[in-house]
Amino acid sequence: MRPGRPSRGFTLVEVLVALVVMATMAAMAWRGIDALVRSREIAQERLAQTARLQTVLAQWEVDLRALQDSRGSVPPLAFDGGNLVLTRQAPAGMQVVVWSLRDGSLWRWESPPQRMLQALEDERQRGLQQLTRRNPALRAFQGVAAWHFHCFWGNAWSNCQSTGDPGGPQKPGNAVPSGLRIALQFAEGSGLAGTLTRELEVTVR
Repeated sequence: MRPGRPSRGFTLVEVLVALVVMATMAAMAWRGIDALVRSREIAQERLAQTARLQTVLAQWEVDLRALQDSRGSVPPLAFDGGNLVLTRQAPAGMQVVVWSLRDGSLWRWESPPQRMLQALEDERQRGLQQLTRRNPALRAFQGVAAWHFHCFWGNAWSNCQSTGDPGGPQKPGNAVPSGLRIALQFAEGSGLAGTLTRELEVTVR
């Protein structure tokens, strides 16, 4: 009976090579998993941002469909470039709603229901003051670089601020346009690109 040949183990070089190969494969696998997780997080953030934007647009539509003319010093709809102020119907009276663009974000404030005309004017001033404090609870949407509003008067669109344009459509008194065109320009890095334009019907009660 011939004695068996002694078994040959791995050399140190072979073990080191195997460890290097395993470490490389583990690093590649980790990078792939990390990229997948990051892609999923970015997709979820953009989905949440889009859903939030849809909520804002829906709230705008609700506000515009509930417009009510107070017949007082606060017009039912006014836009000064930085703030959109409107009066809307509420179950217990009338509310003042202020939409504002500040620091790359859209903000919304609404007053408690009021029944007195002077109270509406006071609430309008209070709302503008509240929005200057940047209360996070009032932030409706982040990532807006600019916004533009056009009003539909008669049969034509015009800038909502161009009430003094002699060549533009006539806007008697505190008349309210029948439509409002909103153009939102998104900020870089917001997860949204370009400009979104939406036309909404305006209804006054």
